Amino acid sequence: MGSLILSLLPLILGGTLVPAQIIINILLLQSPRQGLLKSAAYVCGMTLLRLLQGLFFLLVLGRSTADSAGKSGGKGPVVSTLLLVLGILLLITAYKKWLKEDDPDAPPPRWLTRIASLTPLKAFGIGFSIVLIGPKFWVFTLSALGTISEAKVGLQSSIVAFFLFILLTQTSVLLPLFIRIISPRRSQTMLQKFSTWLTRYDRVILIVVSFAFGVFFLYQGVSGLV
Repeated sequence: MGSLILSLLPLILGGTLVPAQIIINILLLQSPRQGLLKSAAYVCGMTLLRLLQGLFFLLVLGRSTADSAGKSGGKGPVVSTLLLVLGILLLITAYKKWLKEDDPDAPPPRWLTRIASLTPLKAFGIGFSIVLIGPKFWVFTLSALGTISEAKVGLQSSIVAFFLFILLTQTSVLLPLFIRIISPRRSQTMLQKFSTWLTRYDRVILIVVSFAFGVFFLYQGVSGLV
């Protein structure tokens, strides 16, 4: 199990370090009314979609991945292809973000100004949708599931590993939520400063993270296929 978690670690880190999902959660937490409930609903929406992705993979792709892994011994073609696609997507994201210079005097995006006014139900929908429509989220989860399937650790251990993947991948949204629960008053200032810093350096963070993980996953995918 330990070696399997280490194999999943790059995917966990890549899925965690997505500035947009963190900013949305912090803005929800800073809502004047029901901020905690909105954040919890948002996290639940993300979690539900990832669980459904796991069910989809188990029913549709699980057998083919296990069979291919058993024949080749190492990363099978399904996981290698997913990693290759993920690497390309991340490199494209880094390139597009690098080309587009941010205007420091520009107003914040319209969707950012509307986050605080969302209801808990809409926050749940945002959490569900951000994973549903994000291709990188799909490939991250499917690559993790493929890695778990190829490890052949048994059904029970595979389920535990997948739940750990979901939990650790959502650390960046769970941690601010826990901070708000533990210290409601002090957390407001902390979250405001972190949100300001994250918004200011969002472009740089996204470029560095996307490029670094893009190169890594591209290498993993190519080496697995050849």
